[in-house]
Amino acid sequence: MSSMTGEHGVVAGDVAGDVAGDVADDVAGGVVLGGVVVGGVDTHSEVHHAAVLDALGRELADRQFPATSAGYQALLGWLRSFGELTRVGVEGTSSYGAGLTRHLHTAGIVVVEVDRPDRRTRRARGKSDPIDAYAAARTALAGVRTVVPKVGDGIVEAIRTLRVTRRGAVKARTATINQLKALLVTAPAEIREPLAGLTTAVLIPACLALAPTGPVADPAHAVRLVLRRLARRYQFLSTEIRLADAELRNLVGTAAPGMLTRLGVGVEVTGQLLTTVGDNPDRMRSEAAFAHLCGVAPIPASSGKTRRHRLNRGGDRAANNALYTVVLARLRLDERTRAYAARRTAEGLSKREIIRCLQRYVARELYHALVRLPASSSSWPAHRLERVGQP
Repeated sequence: MSSMTGEHGVVAGDVAGDVAGDVADDVAGGVVLGGVVVGGVDTHSEVHHAAVLDALGRELADRQFPATSAGYQALLGWLRSFGELTRVGVEGTSSYGAGLTRHLHTAGIVVVEVDRPDRRTRRARGKSDPIDAYAAARTALAGVRTVVPKVGDGIVEAIRTLRVTRRGAVKARTATINQLKALLVTAPAEIREPLAGLTTAVLIPACLALAPTGPVADPAHAVRLVLRRLARRYQFLSTEIRLADAELRNLVGTAAPGMLTRLGVGVEVTGQLLTTVGDNPDRMRSEAAFAHLCGVAPIPASSGKTRRHRLNRGGDRAANNALYTVVLARLRLDERTRAYAARRTAEGLSKREIIRCLQRYVARELYHALVRLPASSSSWPAHRLERVGQP
């Protein structure tokens, strides 16, 4: 099978011509076209490697495509040229494969999120782009992975993007104030002593007022200059965080207005849970699936006559932390939660075990709030909110 090389800015017509030539080569090489086929894609930053299997799992062909809009179109056309494309397994649907996932979803193709092969499989079969692409196709064909990826085409994706940049700004601001206070420790006495013991709210304006009056070669003047620069950086990052907070408050209020009225659920918690669910909440089959995604569903660990469950250490840990935040707030402010904790404590459960139980209850409550958003919400169209068989 020939592979496509060249510039990633290739036009769609050139890609389509190459694909048509490769399909002709496949026919000449004995590949039977038609029938049901399944695709698999190993994604990378600049190129994606696709493979196709027939309904019996036989390898038909594999090919490399550029990670561009023209490449996505050519990849889909190439897969469809082998027969009726039922589904495509894609690695990295939320990273390198995000663009391809959106393109396939728009085209009406069922996309299955595929994890990379485990270490035992990699040791037995080796590691290459064609091997990984065929492995993704086999996983999609076997139905081992049934996770529907996030589509990332709505307001929740905007919330996720803002939260990423805000989190980076918060980390940078923390690093800035730590650096500023570390420099004060070794600063000359005439600079250090007037600023010693000041809170951050007072320290930043005081450092902004420092004005170097001599050459930078003088350590005292260099410290004044640097402290002033760090204070300006801190001030700039604080402004960026405030703007992000205001934008997130508006977006979260639009996407999930009913969530913010619940006890212990604020903008940060709601934004994280929306990010975990994605723009297509119907990918959550049930509240148990949502709990498992958040890492609060207990894992069976029974054997023989022993019946027990163990802690779930998987799932989205950020979503797990969001539920933990809600539980802590309710343990302080909600009488029903405090009564439940007292009753379970009398039954012999530890505080950690009680919190795990409460997280599971909170996950059930918030799941129904997430999937029952009003149809007028601009975030999720009404057809995505329908839950079959839900009371």
